[in-house]
Amino acid sequence: MKLTSIRLIASDIQQSVRFYEEILGLTAQWFTPDFAELSTSSITLAIGSTRTMQMFSDSPTIFGSMAPIIIEFLVENVDHEYIRIKNSASKIIQEPTTMPWGNRSLLFCDPDGNMLNFFTPLSPEAIKKFGVETTN
Repeated sequence: MKLTSIRLIASDIQQSVRFYEEILGLTAQWFTPDFAELSTSSITLAIGSTRTMQMFSDSPTIFGSMAPIIIEFLVENVDHEYIRIKNSASKIIQEPTTMPWGNRSLLFCDPDGNMLNFFTPLSPEAIKKFGVETTN
């Protein structure tokens, strides 16, 4: 089994896609007016409008519930990313902070209240775990 994508349902798909294009530095590929994808080397972030949910269920989608899920992105330098995206994020939950497990972490929300974490490994253990060299 291989995790290939995460799909978010957006209350305003145009706003959400612009947000993710800006914070990820990628251009979305639009498949329909209600569905777009942004692909990295490791995973695809799919974004669908609320209309796409009608294909699966009659139940309404709830936004801004701060569900206990965090979408995490390994970045080269979290402090530089904070400066770059701080005016784009709907809400900054935690400015760059070094966590006890060795990552420097920035926690913020997208326009629909989904939580995102940009992080950079700092401790020798965290660097080894992710197999990266940092420039922090």
